[in-house]
Amino acid sequence: MDSERHPRPGRGTGTAPTETKVQRRPGRQTPSATKQRNAELLDTALDLFLKNGFEGTTIDGIAAQAGMAKRTVYLRYGDKKGLFKASLQRAIEAWIVPIDRLQAAETDDTEETLLKVGRILVANLMSPAGLRLLHFTNEVSGRMPEIGAFTNSQGTAPTTAYLADLVRRRVRPSGFEVSEPERAAAAFLHLVVGGPAIIKAWGVSLSEQDIDKSTRYAVRLFLHGLLHFGAYAAGADSAALPVRNRGKGLKSVAPTDAKPYATKALEDENRRLKMLLADSMLELSAYKQRVKS
Repeated sequence: MDSERHPRPGRGTGTAPTETKVQRRPGRQTPSATKQRNAELLDTALDLFLKNGFEGTTIDGIAAQAGMAKRTVYLRYGDKKGLFKASLQRAIEAWIVPIDRLQAAETDDTEETLLKVGRILVANLMSPAGLRLLHFTNEVSGRMPEIGAFTNSQGTAPTTAYLADLVRRRVRPSGFEVSEPERAAAAFLHLVVGGPAIIKAWGVSLSEQDIDKSTRYAVRLFLHGLLHFGAYAAGADSAALPVRNRGKGLKSVAPTDAKPYATKALEDENRRLKMLLADSMLELSAYKQRVKS
């Protein structure tokens, strides 16, 4: 056999190779260079998908823009949809907020924790990359439902799971656990995080101050609404609603009963008027005594 007449150095010959430096074929890339080129391909693909839409983007155009053979693109990703998913996944992984960053924002104060987490998520979504990615995935999800499911599983689901765990650990209205923390987490994302993005999508200009005010208001609305809802769901007649956790337990606001706010406001006003009437009667009685004397 030819392999026996011309054995390769160092393979089955019992002798060391004559050269210690490995000779590479012309054009052959190192693993790190291959990884870098692939990252450039995915970035180029995403840019073109975002610019031209899914239907208006072709493998030919992506390969030409990336300076890569079309055959190589097909070998790696199969078809345009496979390349699109891979480029989208890379973008999501680079854009999504790591859970450990959210955990690092936690403090002993529950409201402050929710505000910090909300600000991080809002800033991330309102960034140019975040808004562009959000708009694009919403656009293609109608034609490709699997893209929406993929985006949710890779981006939204881990954040929702973290928020649900945060609610479960930190929010305990009247000593009871929140019954549906996953729904509460989804409500937080829609109310606190999604609100400014929706307004921005309507073409309304928002300043940093506007966004921060919106975030602060939405966080307080979420937390206090969740506390009251939890008290009602638990059937509590009266409860001090825990708002802040400062390490030694939850600090509570003034006790409120489970009656609607409008009814309680009327009762408070009625009580105030009765006290005012009583004071007036006392003053009138004192005036009459002075007149008689």
